[in-house]
Parts: sequence; C-alpha cells; structure tokens
Amino acid sequence: MEEIKVTSMSKFYSLMLLCEEPRHGYKLIKTVGEKLGKKVSPGQIYPFLAKLEKTGYIKVKSSGERDKKVYALTPDGKKFCQAMLHKFGDLVELAIEPNLTKCVHCGCEVYKGGHKAKINGKETMFCCKHCAATYKSHSH
Repeated sequence: MEEIKVTSMSKFYSLMLLCEEPRHGYKLIKTVGEKLGKKVSPGQIYPFLAKLEKTGYIKVKSSGERDKKVYALTPDGKKFCQAMLHKFGDLVELAIEPNLTKCVHCGCEVYKGGHKAKINGKETMFCCKHCAATYKSHSH
C-alpha cells in the first residue's frame, strides 16, 4: 500500500475537514483556502484526494444533479486522520512548551497571561488572581 505523506498545511487541513464530515471537492478547496488565508489550487487537493482513495482512506460518491463527487473518510481513513492529528499535536506541544508557565497553586499550565503576585518578597506565577489569593492565604 502506498504511504500517504501530509506535506503541507493544505493537505493537513483537508484531512481535518474530512474528519468533521464528508465534503465536495470544490467546497473542500474553498474552505481550506478561507481557513489558511490563501488561494488553494485544485492541483494541491485533488491528487491528495486520489491518493487517499487509492489507499482506502476515503470513499467517493457522486451526488446531486451535476454528479458532484463527495469525499468521505472510511474507518481506516479516520484512524489515519487521528494519527496525523496526534503527530501535529505533538509538534505544537514541542513548540509551545518552552513558553508555558505553571501555576504555583493548582499546577495548570499557562501559555499567555496569567497572574503574577509577590509572595514572601518573591514574584510568583499563577493562572489567575483567585489561585494567587488562595495560595497566599494558605502560605502564611
């Protein structure tokens, strides 16, 4: 079986949209373009859809008066989609991990913002002012 390589955001986003629901090719191209904020050509999407069909990850049905093709993930395609989502999630986690701070009180991770408070003369990071107040009231 041919290995599918998801080598662009256009392909990745197409796959994620198919995870949500079956879609017509044109609608898929239009939505990917809108979401990515750039023009996406049929040449970027249709060969990818053909590979997905060849590997059994999608099935194609014709519908409507003009016999528009509707692309839908198969159960194997859904598993492939989830695997890609996990890989992408791991990449995102690696990218943001250095920018996370941990709330001293509850331990949640904060990417942006948070609340800083001086506790015993030292600036300490919290997720919110409520955690800071609770922590401060229990630390004295």
